[in-house]
Amino acid sequence: MTITITAFERSPDGGKGLARDTRVRWALEEVGQPYEVRFVSFRAMKEPAHLALHPFGQIPTYEEGDLALFETGSIVLHLAQRHAGLLPDDARARARAITWMFAAVNTIEPPILELVTARILERDKPWSAERLPLVEDRVRERLGQLSVRLGDADWLDGAFSAGDLMMASVLLRTRPSGILDEFPKLAAYVARGEARPAYERAFAAQFAVNGSKPPTG
Repeated sequence: MTITITAFERSPDGGKGLARDTRVRWALEEVGQPYEVRFVSFRAMKEPAHLALHPFGQIPTYEEGDLALFETGSIVLHLAQRHAGLLPDDARARARAITWMFAAVNTIEPPILELVTARILERDKPWSAERLPLVEDRVRERLGQLSVRLGDADWLDGAFSAGDLMMASVLLRTRPSGILDEFPKLAAYVARGEARPAYERAFAAQFAVNGSKPPTG
């Protein structure tokens, strides 16, 4: 059955790989599954047809036959469990890789998203200058902890896994702020993820649609 995902008709990041469909594209490329993309406008995301797939009116969604999923963590986990390449065979290592997926979206991503909000949506607020350093420090605290855990290893727990895919995708969102560069080991970790052929194909596909278009929103 054909896999179909949804993506922004015009991505706010201008094709820089920060939109969440890139994570799903990357996972599909890692496991060697072909897919089609249905592009959705901001308006269509809030209409009944799309809300039937994603109740919160966001992207991406994943459709395969009568299966419809939303949330990137769920979609990537589904792909990793069904196809070889993103989870170890050993049960304990598999459990640890899944744990890192949850850590990426539950522990690392929330303060990063708060930083994105503070830098882009709240920058004109009178209290922005006071709040922004506090938000940045919360991100630094998490990245410092993660950097210590990673150490000198290439990946979080042995070989590359879905945990690394999700973590590197989340960390990419810190690059515009410059904070990622403060943690050389994490910056190198993200660069290793970007150098994977599967990521390069996913990025190229997203950039081909959005790279020549001005960002919106």
